[in-house]
Amino acid sequence: MRKYMHFISYGCQSIDEEDIQTVIDTLRSPFLTQGPKVAEFEQVIANFVGAKYAVAFCNGTAALHGACYAAEVGEGDEVITSPITFVASANCVRYVGGTVVFADIDPVTYNINPAQIQANITEKTKAIIPVDFTGQPADMDEIMSIAKEHNLVVIEDGAHSLGAEYKGSKVGIQADMTMFSFHPVKPITTAEGGVIVTNNKEYYKKLRKFRSHGIEQTSYAKEQGDWYYEMTELGYNYRMTDLQAALGLSQMKKLDQFIERRREVAELYTEKLKIMEGVITPQLLENTASGWHLYMIQLEKGNRKQIFEKMRAANIGVHVHYIPVYWHPYYQKLGYEKGLCPEAESWYEKALTLPIHPQISNEEIMFVIDKLNSFVNTN
Repeated sequence: MRKYMHFISYGCQSIDEEDIQTVIDTLRSPFLTQGPKVAEFEQVIANFVGAKYAVAFCNGTAALHGACYAAEVGEGDEVITSPITFVASANCVRYVGGTVVFADIDPVTYNINPAQIQANITEKTKAIIPVDFTGQPADMDEIMSIAKEHNLVVIEDGAHSLGAEYKGSKVGIQADMTMFSFHPVKPITTAEGGVIVTNNKEYYKKLRKFRSHGIEQTSYAKEQGDWYYEMTELGYNYRMTDLQAALGLSQMKKLDQFIERRREVAELYTEKLKIMEGVITPQLLENTASGWHLYMIQLEKGNRKQIFEKMRAANIGVHVHYIPVYWHPYYQKLGYEKGLCPEAESWYEKALTLPIHPQISNEEIMFVIDKLNSFVNTN
């Protein structure tokens, strides 16, 4: 079996000398932990998506935890989300004592189906966490309409979708709060990191306090002095460092070109794969532009495990995103059962992630396509 000369990863960071120098410069500055670079990074993110506020966290999961706290989700509250996502989209609800309700996906876009959200709303429902799976924006107009009707908070999990567009606007201003992740394989990286963007000042203030031990400078500080602060609630140490923020600021300069390249890669894949027998290519919601964090296909015929293993043996880093969240042992112990979301489970059984990132070459893409074609049609 012919292998590529090196392993073609499904995703990887794109770091250049400017990024490295920016971090070195920050190491030589007076600030290593949370300092002026964090505030600058937050402003750049807010400006990019068109939001009033941005609050940076040490990672995307912490940011989602903060958003659930700001939305006042707690014991007895239900939060609806997609089963086809990383576990953090559901775990954040459990962190604050809420109950996760999984709504099935749209088999065409792979995102949460608004009709299924509507069907799962009860008097206990407090919030909705739609996921922009693969970088494809969820159907936010429909979701926000449902939320308004039932007085629900919408926390958009945009871990995959920084730079994506929904009906002419950047993702980040449609929901009450939106989370972006900066893990190395995401649109930009801060090594680890996340952010919540919002137009709601009360959420903004709650998020800032939550990420820093529940501490704030109260009016009493005027009597005591600038050194005085109070812990008014139980918060967490979820702060981003200036080192991370410095890397993020450098990366943001390149985000547009990163997204442009991802879209070129996706277009080439779709052009070649849509005519391949046994393969279903992804489709986008009308009036959206995906950020293409992932490129997912479905295999109509053949054994996915065998194809997966053959691709890996050929040095092609295929993957599968994601196992339905409620299939995991933790959620099974909570009483969730297989069969809960039939569309999601059917999709998962056929799904395969192909390599996509800004550094992948057209030659590598064609190698992936050729190998996939040979394995699909000989399996």
